Parts: sequence; structure tokens; C-alpha cells
Amino acid sequence: MVPGDPLLIQRFRSWLEPPPSAEDATREPFFTNGLVVLDTNILLSLYEYTESAREEVFTALDSVSRRLWMPHQVGLEFVRGRRRTLESRKVALTDAAKDVNQHLMQAVKSVLAARNVVTKQLAKYGAVPNAGENLETLINDSTVKALLQEYIAALKDQLNALKSQHGLPADLTEANDPILLRVAHMYGDRIGTQPDDAVLRARIEEAVGFRFPNEIPPGYGDLGKGTPVKAAGDFLLWEEVIEHAKSLPADCRRILLVSNDTKEDWYETRKGAGGTQRPWPMLFDEVRARADAELRIETPPLFYAGIKQFLHADLKATTYEEIERVSSAQDLPAEVKDSPVTVHNAAHLMPPTGLALEASRSVGLTTAGTRTALASAAPTFRTFQWWLIGVTAQLGRREPSASEHEVDIAAASRGDNAPPGSWEPATVFGPGDWVYRDSSWIASWFVRLLKELPQSDHAVLRSLAAQQAEANRSAFE
Repeated sequence: MVPGDPLLIQRFRSWLEPPPSAEDATREPFFTNGLVVLDTNILLSLYEYTESAREEVFTALDSVSRRLWMPHQVGLEFVRGRRRTLESRKVALTDAAKDVNQHLMQAVKSVLAARNVVTKQLAKYGAVPNAGENLETLINDSTVKALLQEYIAALKDQLNALKSQHGLPADLTEANDPILLRVAHMYGDRIGTQPDDAVLRARIEEAVGFRFPNEIPPGYGDLGKGTPVKAAGDFLLWEEVIEHAKSLPADCRRILLVSNDTKEDWYETRKGAGGTQRPWPMLFDEVRARADAELRIETPPLFYAGIKQFLHADLKATTYEEIERVSSAQDLPAEVKDSPVTVHNAAHLMPPTGLALEASRSVGLTTAGTRTALASAAPTFRTFQWWLIGVTAQLGRREPSASEHEVDIAAASRGDNAPPGSWEPATVFGPGDWVYRDSSWIASWFVRLLKELPQSDHAVLRSLAAQQAEANRSAFE
């Protein structure tokens, strides 16, 4: 866009420009002469890196440290969320060790069960004396465990290595937390002050009373999340950033906001562009209108690549891989940390990168249209992705990892009456498309989904839904 453009083009240029990319000609000044605001999730991710990668990330952040500014909301969420992040990692590793032990115990039981099958047949039909007894001497609890010992040791070594690579004390407190102290020194006094009660109240009321019901970004997806203060967290951050931008010198009002939050209340999914995402254009318009400033929003991988490109930070390829891994790992909100992903929250949660695709391959879903849905951030497709992850694990089509979050989403149900929620009678399908049509119910989101996906995949999806409905029915009988 240039000054000579017509008024319509100038006024709505944010909506007409292409999504931000690493090749943008206007990108460099944000790194060399812009205000850098790190969202809470960026700071908490410092607890997720291995020690060597974390050191390189801190060195990279040092190159922009004099232009870092921390909103009060970020500071509050950081100091309150750090322990939860640490506990989450500790629990995940502990649960992984338990799962490994359970799988190994099951392996021993399976081998002994296989032995018993053979000894039973030998006792019934065998002609070799004592053959069954010989098998029991050769294959028993002790001998099987001895054979598995090499694998047991290798698995435990890897889990112990993960703990040691973390590089943080097991009894971490505020006094001995090196990350907390380093972040504090990195920011110095460049931290926003707490808004007074009247300002805070007005902002919360604007968020939950006007912006969120009208789906004005950012943060409207958090409506109904706990208290109004918790629900308005993203918007409180947003307001602080805009107010601070007004205080910057007029000739360098550039804000580089770095966040791992790419939900629909920050990002627009462009259905006509292959499902690609971009930050909502109205965010840029609002910053220009209220603070006469330019805004750029980047995810961690893009941000750290920019630091390397423009500020010549030394980041190894392995560190980039860790940044991408941590960035793509779904950081579930606190209220669903210890509970399943359900149809009520799935639309707002991005599954771990590649997991939905892995689930689709396990059942032979390979058409281009379905692959597009598996990469989309649209709410219905997010629900589909989580359901597919859950149902393929539930039905044994793939082996879930120890760290996978539990999924409790059903596409169909058996019974005389519809379950609570939005369901349709199975008669929406033809007689040959669904069994037990008179005693089944289909989730409305699943009915809508099938209208969006290629016809060639419908049979597989209906079959999965029917098998899950029967499995769930059997589990409660």
C-alpha cells in the first residue's frame, strides 16, 4: 500500500495485505528498533527447554533485552504459572515411568499367556513327554524379565536423561530458581505497573460485556473461563501494550508481540487460502488507530529465526528443533490440565503437531480434502482432529504415547434417548450407512463434518463412530 492509493485501500489495508511472513521487507525494523513484548507462554517455555537450549535462547533474548518490556499482566501470569509448568513436567515424566512399567509388566504377562496356550495344547495333544514342563522352565516370570532387562534399562536411562537435561533443581523454589532470577535481571525495571482498580474494572467490563460477546479479538475465546478477571487476561495484556505504545517516541512506534497463542481469538483462518492463518487484521488497525503505532505478531520459531537473521544470534539447529517442539506441544489451559479434552473445549485447543495426521493414517484416511481438515484451525475441524486422535487410541488402531492428553469426545451414541448436548437421530444416514438406526444418535458436529469432507472417507469415519458407540455402550453395561 502506498500513500497514493484510494481511501478504501488505505483504510482497510490490514485486511488486504498478505499474511505476515519471514520475507516481509518491513520486518527488520521491528527487530532492530522496536518494542519487544513476550507473552507469558514464551517466558514459561523457558522451563521446558533442555539446559543447553535454554542457555542459547537466553543469549538470543539478551540481544533484544534493552527493548524488552513486560506488561504487568504477563508478569503476574509468569510468576503464578511457573510452578504449574514445573509440576506439569514432573508429573508427565513420573507418569511416563509408570506407563513404561505397566507396558513391561503387560509384556511379561503376554509372553507367559502365550506359553500357557502352547503348554495346554501339548498337554492335550503332545507326544513328547515333559514338553510342557520344559517350556515352563524355559519361559517363566524370571527368565522373561531377564530377557527384557536390556530394554528396561534403556527406557529408564532415557527418562532419567530427560530429567537431568532439564538442568533445574528437583526442589525448585523462588530462592533457587535460576530462570526466575535471570528473567528478572533481563527485564530490570522495564515492567508495567498494575492498573488501578477503576481502570481494571472498566477494562474487564469492556471485555466480557462488549468485546467478547461480539467476538472482537483478542481473547474472546476465553469468555466463560473461570472468573471475569481470568477470562479477560489476554485483553488486559492487549490494553497495557496499547497504552504503553502511546508513550514511545513518535518516530519508532513499532511493537513486536511474540506469542504461541494462535487460537481463533488471535488468528483468522483463511478458508479460501488452504486453511492458512494470519493474525486478525483488526488488531493492526486498532494499534494504528489508538496508538499511531505499527504491530507485528510472531510465533516463537519465527521470532528466534528473526533474531538470528537480523541480530546475528548464534542458535544451533538443535535449539531451533527444541523451540519448534516446545512451541508445537499443546499447552492446555489450567482448567483442562487434569481433565479430558471434550467437545466443549476441543475447538479452542490445538492438538500436538502431526498427531491428528498420524491418527488419520492409522485408519487409512488419505484424501486431500481430509488432510486439509487435519491441518485447519476451524472449530469444527479442531473437534474432528481431537476426536480422531481419541477414537483411534480407544479402538486400538494406534498406540498412544504416554504424554498424550485424554480425549473424551464421541461422534455417536447407542441408546433409546439422546445424551445431553446436540445430537441427531441416526436416521440422518441411509439404511445402508448406519447400523442400529432406531437406537443410535449422531453428534451434530459429526453430521456437519461429513458434509465438509470427501465422500470417499465417509464410510471409514462412520465405521469408527459406530465402533466407538458400541465400545462406549459395552463399557457401561
